[in-house]
Amino acid sequence: MANLPRTSGVQLHLTSLPSGRLGDDARRFVDWLHAAGQTWWQVLPLGPPDRARSPYKARSAFAAWPGLLAGPGAPVSVEEEAAFRAREAYWIDGWAAVAGGRRAVRDQVRFEREWGALRAYARQAGVRLLGDVPIYVAPGGADERTWPAFFRADARAGVPPDAYSDRGQLWGNPLYDWPRLRRDGYRWWVERLRRTFALFDLARLDHFRGLVASWAVPAGARDARGGRWVRGPGRAPLDAARRELGRLPLVAEDLGVITPAVERLRDALALPGMLVLQFGYGPGAAAVHRVERHRRRALTYTATHDSDTARGWYESLAAPVRAEVDAALAPFDDREAWWRLIRLNAASRAQVAMVQAQDVLGLGSEARMNVPGRATGSWRWRMAPGALTPALARRLRAVTEDAGRLAP
Repeated sequence: MANLPRTSGVQLHLTSLPSGRLGDDARRFVDWLHAAGQTWWQVLPLGPPDRARSPYKARSAFAAWPGLLAGPGAPVSVEEEAAFRAREAYWIDGWAAVAGGRRAVRDQVRFEREWGALRAYARQAGVRLLGDVPIYVAPGGADERTWPAFFRADARAGVPPDAYSDRGQLWGNPLYDWPRLRRDGYRWWVERLRRTFALFDLARLDHFRGLVASWAVPAGARDARGGRWVRGPGRAPLDAARRELGRLPLVAEDLGVITPAVERLRDALALPGMLVLQFGYGPGAAAVHRVERHRRRALTYTATHDSDTARGWYESLAAPVRAEVDAALAPFDDREAWWRLIRLNAASRAQVAMVQAQDVLGLGSEARMNVPGRATGSWRWRMAPGALTPALARRLRAVTEDAGRLAP
């Protein structure tokens, strides 16, 4: 993965399309990306979300959410269903057992049909799909029920106190019993990645540092402060997958509390990491996120689904920090600060420069996708119909061309 071409893309989850699902809106967005000279469309996890709408607590690590379907579509034939069951035998019966039997299987066939058509349409337009693999599974979901021996009962996942929350984040996801998974040859992880690469051209492995160590919070704790780091399996699950699947088109989400051991693992696997402009300024800033310190093997972002929008962030900065940011933006003459941030991001030496659709639209904090640590109110932003205009496509294409990121 060290040779990703110098390109760029836009992050927009399917639920943030005007319709909130696949279909015409998704194809129109592909057309807009093509006009804007973008190579990548990044989405969040596709699994069935929890009650708070979080796709990072999907009820299955394998199944897609039927709520993303554009419509009922053509009936699923007996032959289609049988072929899908044979191909996805590792997980489909476990999902059917918790999600409605045969109808749940037919929904997955419909999703595969619609998603395959979108992916083919995108490829024809020169657009590649970048997905997201949450490292953990949902509590009480299909995975924990189908393979209970693979998960610990005495602790739940989270992260320690950080810039997002002084109580840490208690995600509540079950932690893996890595020794048990090792004895099974990491088959669950091999099959999960097989499924991922059947859907995406490239995928972000969320909370990559969990392969090195996880923040284990005792079951029943009210917040994450009482957790401790427990050792992970290192590269073993990915090596098992590589032996069977070949090249692993992954991006390591290496944000947060990152240690030299995490960086060594990322580099040993030759995986690109992530950089976020916002993380280079203000309280808790890390110099590695400043453009002048960027490494080449990385994806750089103006913002992520967990951070404020570029405009919201800029407008919230204290005067001394804003002055520092303005100095970095000085080479660019766009009137709007968020477009100067987009240009700064594109100018990075990182292989891929990503921007949120909200930042292209110049939206403020009201359009933020998620506030980590907040139980409700996130994952609801939806783009207005026609918001991404031809004029915005031309403007983003010009930025992309100036930065040398147009795909050959």
